[in-house]
Amino acid sequence: MTARLDYFASPSAGKVIKYLMSAGRALKEGPLPTATQELVSLRVSQINGCAVCIDMHAKEAVAAGETHVRLNLVPGWREATVFTEAERAALWIAEEGTRVADAGEGISDEAWEYARKHYDDEQLTFLVVLVSMMNAVNRLNILTRQPATGDYQAGQFH
Repeated sequence: MTARLDYFASPSAGKVIKYLMSAGRALKEGPLPTATQELVSLRVSQINGCAVCIDMHAKEAVAAGETHVRLNLVPGWREATVFTEAERAALWIAEEGTRVADAGEGISDEAWEYARKHYDDEQLTFLVVLVSMMNAVNRLNILTRQPATGDYQAGQFH
């Protein structure tokens, strides 16, 4: 597969991508644990089928100390016992926030109240922005058929 567009070669797109990358860095420095951020980013990317982001966030998670067992169980997080309650809450928000068209209302009251038990308003803000950001980046990659070559190196865009 060949990418339809090269965002980095376009002066106009390059300006926008620069700001998206800055937003991504700001999220990394936010109040959510790195493991939670990577699990959420991975799950959103799995749901959307963004192979580039799946490759990136799996490798970033491993570099941050995540285990292959937990990464392999992300799609089955509801049944897997390897995740904390807080991580489950974040993954629930990630799924419902990504499946907006399917859920109708977006994030259900039940998922939101469960997440509130584990995260304060600042963390919830970052979680919602992270889910939204990942959905935007996934769509940019999918719409232009960005190929996953498997050669992403953890930290490559930092």
